[in-house]
Amino acid sequence: MRFHVVLRYVGFVLLCNALFLLIAATISALRSESSLFPLLYSALVCALFGVFPAIFVPASKYITNNEGLIIVVASWLLSCCAGTLPYILWGGEFSLTNAWFESVSGYTTTGSTILTNIEALPLGLLFWRSATHWIGGMGIILFVLSVLPSAGIAGMVLYRSELSPLARENFRHNARSALKTLLTVYVGLTALEVAALLFCGMNLFDAVTHSFATIATGGFSPKNASVAFYQSPVIETVIILFMVLSGIHFALLFATVFERSKSLWKSTVVRYYIGVLLLGIAIMTIDIHGSQFQAWPAALRYAAF
Repeated sequence: MRFHVVLRYVGFVLLCNALFLLIAATISALRSESSLFPLLYSALVCALFGVFPAIFVPASKYITNNEGLIIVVASWLLSCCAGTLPYILWGGEFSLTNAWFESVSGYTTTGSTILTNIEALPLGLLFWRSATHWIGGMGIILFVLSVLPSAGIAGMVLYRSELSPLARENFRHNARSALKTLLTVYVGLTALEVAALLFCGMNLFDAVTHSFATIATGGFSPKNASVAFYQSPVIETVIILFMVLSGIHFALLFATVFERSKSLWKSTVVRYYIGVLLLGIAIMTIDIHGSQFQAWPAALRYAAF
């Protein structure tokens, strides 16, 4: 096991986290928020631990499967550790346990929270909280491999280690092409949802953070009442649409949009997926109609969401 090689790739992951921490710190700086220095310190720590292996450890185009697995596991664990830093440094409701829970919940796109008053957090910290969803939804290693100029055989090993066997089987591409497909669809869906939510009346910050949560199939919101805060069936419909799209295999979406393929409509999995969703919505609508909502449209709206 070559630990210096592991450190090099984990360092790139920490640099990726540092970039998003810096964006969050910029938001705090523009608003003169109390989270500015916690975010800056966290970004500095991640950058320092990330840049030194990148500078002093020589690149290696060949890594073993065991090294690939260690890199993936270490990247997830250290990212979750890095995610706790701004929470702990800022304070508030964040004890060490609470900060760790919130960080892990973000990166794993679980969406659970320990916070009782989400809106008490500064916007910079709320952005970082939502960004952990977006980073984790794509996959930390996949994010890094997408921006590395060339990782050679090492990139293929990491790609296989990070992606599930079922997902790999559905990509008829090499690792680099598959990463391009994933990133294109992931960023594209996010941008489209942001634009749609802006059109529906959300402000830019809320549109971005809710899009991060939706496309990552997470659930973090900058509002205590989540999407219910807006009391808008149109906003809910947009989010429902992108919820459904984000649950479909990205390779099928990419082929449908960019290659004019009909694979999406021919896919048995997609038809089953949509069918189960519609069946679940129908059952839930019938269940809550009368007991909680007297009108059928209201029951359908809440059941679908």
